[in-house]
Amino acid sequence: MSLSVELKDLEVLTTNAKQIQDDVLKEILTLNANTEYLKRFLDGSSDKELFKKNVPVVSYNDVKPYIERVANGEPSDVISGGTITRFVQSTGTSGGIHKIFPVNDKYIENLGYLLAVSSLITSKHFSDKVDEKGKKMAFLYNRLESKTPSGLALSSSFTSYFMSDYFKNRSSKCNSEYTSPDQVILCPDNNQSVYCHLLCGLSQREKVVGVSATFAHALIKAINALQIYWKELSSNIRSGHVSEWITDLDCKNAVSAILGGPDPELADVIEQECSHKSWEGIITRLWPKAKFIECIVTGQMAQYIPTLDFYSNKLPIVSMVYGSSESIFGVNVDPLSKPQDVSYTFLPNISYFEFLPIDHEEDMNTIVDLVGVKLGCYYETVVTSYFGLHRYLIGDILQVTGFYNNTPQFRFVRRKNIVLSVNSEATTEQDILKGLASATLVLESSNSMLTGFTCYADISSFPGHYVFYWELKAKDVDDVVELDENVLEECCYALEESFDALYKRLRSKEGSIGALEIKVVQQGTFDSLMEYFISKGGSVAQYKTPMCINSSETLAVLEDKVIARFYSQKSPPLNL
Repeated sequence: MSLSVELKDLEVLTTNAKQIQDDVLKEILTLNANTEYLKRFLDGSSDKELFKKNVPVVSYNDVKPYIERVANGEPSDVISGGTITRFVQSTGTSGGIHKIFPVNDKYIENLGYLLAVSSLITSKHFSDKVDEKGKKMAFLYNRLESKTPSGLALSSSFTSYFMSDYFKNRSSKCNSEYTSPDQVILCPDNNQSVYCHLLCGLSQREKVVGVSATFAHALIKAINALQIYWKELSSNIRSGHVSEWITDLDCKNAVSAILGGPDPELADVIEQECSHKSWEGIITRLWPKAKFIECIVTGQMAQYIPTLDFYSNKLPIVSMVYGSSESIFGVNVDPLSKPQDVSYTFLPNISYFEFLPIDHEEDMNTIVDLVGVKLGCYYETVVTSYFGLHRYLIGDILQVTGFYNNTPQFRFVRRKNIVLSVNSEATTEQDILKGLASATLVLESSNSMLTGFTCYADISSFPGHYVFYWELKAKDVDDVVELDENVLEECCYALEESFDALYKRLRSKEGSIGALEIKVVQQGTFDSLMEYFISKGGSVAQYKTPMCINSSETLAVLEDKVIARFYSQKSPPLNL
């Protein structure tokens, strides 16, 4: 399985978005109109207007029974006219619930196509700055697949991709685009995998032009691993032998071939750089030809931008792709845009896209097609896929920021239901990130930096209040985090000061919201949180620290690690 991709294809797609979207819907309906799910609405028709009139807009609970029936062994045509060959599973970090979705090889092709297009765009923008033979040090991870009751494979989107013939036979593999061989990516032990990624990247340090991962969190995890293992990694390079605890033989043999033998000079360089008290700029010091960081930093991943800036000497952070377990969506055609300005151009050949205005007031007739959205307006994405999702609400809120040819571009604003509230206020993901940006500026006056956070609305007592869990790390490697009470209380206030007028009125005037609290947790707490989600079926490659906590089990993981508490000591000013 392979697919030739050229940048000129993107021009054709985005110029003819309307016709392509109509063709995609026609193809989907022709394929699926006689499924048990759609037949009751369309009676076998593939007419677009009948589809819009009769097929309801749905959420996961509406289609879950149909999906589970196929997963349990009933025929694919319960929900899909094409054969379902596997299921992909969401991480559960966005809404707290693991969801499964039916797919087949076309889904894998779509994901591969998106990644190939994004790679071409990145190469185009950085080709005048880097050696053509350069490589990306990509922290990509796999995990063992599980099975549905009917025996079909169940895994994350990226595991599905890495296990596919599409990935194994990709054309770019011949060019060795990554510093790590496929055996490292496919290693199911993530600890062995990240160690070997680092070992391969260090041994080829002069070839690394970009450092990448799916999400920003995975890059931070890799830097943490480097801090733990750098002496051992250096020893491996000095001796030319991989550590004995790397027991995955395919992985170990492939990495040994890359090491090629002892390299004491390189080992000396690594030891010299990693021995510095401060790790500021460690990425550019160890990989001097690196020109960009590539990972998703929109949404809740934005919290890691200051940490990535610290470690990379503020290399450009390239956030290239937008997708989910339900569907692939779009690509960033302007990689050099600042993280806060990133917009994604939807690819009209992937799924059929509709958009529900966020102020729809339950009027589903306000839904518009992809090319019918208006500049500056906010919408929730509605997807119809080839695999059995029809007019499915994704739950992401997007804003139209412009057009690339005739195709709209969207800025990710927030997840629909990720809000904090203890009264009548609704503090959104965007509000939280704005407050976090203000608070981290205050934190810069201390010796600490924020490496992880989440929050929840505590209504166990009156008045209820917001609680933020923070994991802090000393800027200098060997230093211990010193908790400055004044600084952290001011961080509490900076968060509150960034929230909206209703929050401030309820907090400052009416007293129906209590003082915001920051609970500092032990180092490694957010790794424990990740391990908890992975134990429930999540994937390292797709893991996103949940911005808001809504389960007692997750809360227990955090509460067990709390080492200090701080409260806002003054009320935020009212907006006059």
